[in-house]
This record gives sequence, structure tokens and C-alpha cells, in this order.
Amino acid sequence: MALNRYGTLRQFEILNAVYNCGSISKAAEYLNLTQPTLSMQLKKLSDQSGVRLYNQIGKKLVFTEAGTAYVQSAQVFLQEMQRLEETLDNLNGLTKGTLKLAVVTSAKYFIPHLLGPFCKRYPGIDFQMKVGNREQVIERLAIAQDDFYVFSHVPDVNHINAIEFLPNPLIPIVSPLHPLAKKKNLTLAELTAHDFIVREEGSGTRKSIENHFRQHGQKVNVRMTIESNEAIKHCVMENLGVSVLSAHALSFGGDTGVVKLQVESFPIPSQWSFVWSADKALSPVAGVFLKYIQQEGKEALLTHL
Repeated sequence: MALNRYGTLRQFEILNAVYNCGSISKAAEYLNLTQPTLSMQLKKLSDQSGVRLYNQIGKKLVFTEAGTAYVQSAQVFLQEMQRLEETLDNLNGLTKGTLKLAVVTSAKYFIPHLLGPFCKRYPGIDFQMKVGNREQVIERLAIAQDDFYVFSHVPDVNHINAIEFLPNPLIPIVSPLHPLAKKKNLTLAELTAHDFIVREEGSGTRKSIENHFRQHGQKVNVRMTIESNEAIKHCVMENLGVSVLSAHALSFGGDTGVVKLQVESFPIPSQWSFVWSADKALSPVAGVFLKYIQQEGKEALLTHL
């Protein structure tokens, strides 16, 4: 079988970058290559394999079924080559490689403080971290695109491993000018009498809030839906409504300009979890990182809380 007809390592890297970036121009910028170079390599790959990889619809690239299958195989191949490189480095007594993380937006506040001590211990290890909403991170998990994923609610996905890592209490906040700002020991009914600013449908924080109020026979009046904790916090500061955010988003992101309320049955308990694909063998670097977060990472992080 002439395997070279299916592409070279560089063509796989280009194809994967175009798929992840969604456009040739963005992929060219990411890879520090010219657009004509990328287009030429993709045309060669299509000609060699005899399949159409994608269609250009307006400004959007839509991958064909064959193109998607190609991308999935290319990603597996690239992961195996990276694992081989890391294994050889470790056999040579070196500690280097790349660790890939994908985290939901609320986790971006504390993950850097977790990585800090690890990076100092292993300065040869590079990190790639993708921050996205819950659905985006689940999509990456489904194709095992990264080594680890961080969720506040472990998704209902087959063939995954997960460990709870850190408590993630959710706290109600308002502007100092809000009518509830100076009140103590509030009831849920008093809280839900006001307009709420919430995360998007499907987010872990929103799931926790909705479940909590449902269990206590209450319902929130959603005035605004926003996909950013920072934007929510600034809307609260402008006295546009009540919100409930992760304590870590407030601790690491800063709680200046908001008031944390004392409300019955709050804070809402939840847990941060590290998740990884059970179908993908951990690289040597990922294995070392997993031991770190299990044995020392939590303690290192708690010093910042």
C-alpha cells in the first residue's frame, strides 16, 4: 500500500490547523505560513488522495464527510507522533513535551495558578490551553483533541475518566447600589424577586443555578443571558440585575465593585473535575501532570484562595 498518497506530516498539520481555525487565513497566521502555501498543500493532499476535503461556501469552509474523516485520522496520527517524541525525550533523560488543556471559561481564573508551580518544576514542558464554553469543550473531548479537560459538571459522555479536584461554590452577587446589597440572611424568595443575569444555556454554572432553585421551588426571572463571567460581573456592577458566579471567578478575577450576598441555602456546592478520554493513552507528560494534580496541585492552588 502506498501510504504516501494519503499525505505528509506537514500536510496533516496544515489540514488540522485549517479545520480547527475554520479558515485558511487564520490557519496561515497560526502556522506562520502564507495562504498560497497552505492552499497549494491542501490541493496536493486532495489530488493525492482523490477526495474533496471541503467546500468553500461564502467565507466559510465546510468539510466534506471524507474531509472530516481525513481530519480525524490526521489528528490521531499527529497525537501519536507527539507521544513518540515525548517518549523518546524521556528515554533520553529529558523532561519536555507539550501538554494540551481545554477548560470551560470559569476555570480560566484558577488554572494558571495550578500550572505555575508545575511549569517551574518542569521548565521544558510547553502548554496549550483552549478556553471555551461548555459545548465547545465537550466537542474537543469527543475527539480527544487535548490531554485534559476541566468542567464544573462532568459531561454525560462515554469512555471518559474523571477526578474531582476542587470545590466550586457558587455565590450570589449584586451591585452596592442594589436594594439587596445591605440586607443580611436573605431568603430565596427575596432573591428571586429580582431580575437575574445568567450564563448561556448549557453552561455548568447555569445548570447548577437552575437545579438549585428548582429543588427549592423557586424560579429566576432571567433578564440577560451573557457568555462571559467578566461581562456578567460588569453588568452587575452597573446594577442591571442579580447574578450567581463561581467563587473562583470572584477570587481570582477580582470582586471589586460587587457585594456577595448572604442567602439561605447558598453557596451552591459544585466540584471542579479533570476529565480525559479513556480511549486515548496518556502521554508521558500528561501522566506526570495527572500525578501532580492528584498529589500536590490542589494544595498549591489553595494557597492563592
